[in-house]
Amino acid sequence: MTDLTGIRPVPRTFRAFSVLDAFCCIGGATEGYRRAFPGCHVTGVDIQAQPDYRGDAFHQGDAVDFIRAHGHRFDFIHASCPCQGEGAPTKGTNRARNAAIGRTYPRLIAPTRAALEATGRPYVIENVAGSEVRKDLRLCGEQFGLAVLMHRYFELGRWTTPQPPHPKHRGRVRGWRHGEYHDGPYVAAYGQGGGKASVEEIRAAKGIDWTRDHLRLREALPPAYTEWIGRAYLATLAPALEVAA
Repeated sequence: MTDLTGIRPVPRTFRAFSVLDAFCCIGGATEGYRRAFPGCHVTGVDIQAQPDYRGDAFHQGDAVDFIRAHGHRFDFIHASCPCQGEGAPTKGTNRARNAAIGRTYPRLIAPTRAALEATGRPYVIENVAGSEVRKDLRLCGEQFGLAVLMHRYFELGRWTTPQPPHPKHRGRVRGWRHGEYHDGPYVAAYGQGGGKASVEEIRAAKGIDWTRDHLRLREALPPAYTEWIGRAYLATLAPALEVAA
């Protein structure tokens, strides 16, 4: 398990520290940053209404446009571009199937990166394997003792931190695969049927207790991921913060 306490905390609160969570969904990433930056203010932006959003303020609209217009006002920015346009659904037979039914997904990592770079602020872009996100970090639920694997990759802009160890998985993801049922310590927090996780199982597996929306629970990052990232970022600032304190 990745040791959250191994990153030295800074003895202060962050009442003036502002975070932007772009493509925020219900705020799984938001909750992690709230834990990492005590007392900070987190604004979420998403193209869809998010009545269960976890943060302090929410704006419904285009996330890239919001970053371009307002990103420079924030101290730290996180962006979880929708993975449908970046990973497996755009490749191979999935791409052909989607094209056949007229389904298209935007590729948002490049314009998001350009908008983030223009802010001059430190940032994180999160996405899946097969995406165009730079693979500066790879996080997995097993690193935090979670009952979901959910490998995700993170591009770090204007800051860096070492990759934490990735422990060996303890077994399989529970559910049906190719007509055979497998048991294991992890639940499948995607889709429905075939032994995939229920609402209660996803809430427990990801550490998310503020919504019961099955689809958004499936999409949300476990807060443990961004809590670790937030603390890692603070570790890069610790000497300056301690001098200023």
